[in-house]
Amino acid sequence: MIDETLLSILVCPADRGPLVLVGEGDEEFLYNPRMRRAYRIEGGIPVLLVDEAIEISEDEHTQFMARANPQ
Repeated sequence: MIDETLLSILVCPADRGPLVLVGEGDEEFLYNPRMRRAYRIEGGIPVLLVDEAIEISEDEHTQFMARANPQ
């Protein structure tokens, strides 16, 4: 899990906006709901590379927001 302090300073590399932590355990992502992009977390380290972001569909967006961890 990403530390709350780290989460508060991480931003999306594309629009510099805040990210939302989605999921638990090995299925965590940092998600940008404005651009609908998810960034994976490998071994507790966020992979914040625009080229490796996962594009999220409208249906997936709804699911991601339902699974989002409140800050």
